[in-house]
Amino acid sequence: MKDFKKYFIVPGAPEEVYLALTLEATLKLWTGEEAEMSTVPGSEFSLWEGSITGKNISFEEGKKIVQEWYFGEQEPASIVTIKLHQHKQGTSAEVTHTNIPDEAYEDMVNGWNENYFGLLISFYQ
Repeated sequence: MKDFKKYFIVPGAPEEVYLALTLEATLKLWTGEEAEMSTVPGSEFSLWEGSITGKNISFEEGKKIVQEWYFGEQEPASIVTIKLHQHKQGTSAEVTHTNIPDEAYEDMVNGWNENYFGLLISFYQ
């Protein structure tokens, strides 16, 4: 198991970035794919037509998202925490992804850099 942590600068206010990551309609806009999302703790989500699935753990509006991402029946769980901070260029998004299976690590890093935050940053530019 491996962990990933990185900061991304998104040219939008933290409140806007939070909504872009938690509203189905906005997720569809910047990903170009179907998305199922809710801000109800315990609800399940699906992004990129099921490429990413998991359970929402907790939300702090405009500030923090905590999710469990599914990798089969893996224990311990793979947890994603996204913290949003005000930055002079918009938002600093601090991403911590723990317990990534070794065989999925490179794909996850590429996904965070190119697909997830890469697309979101492009959406704001």
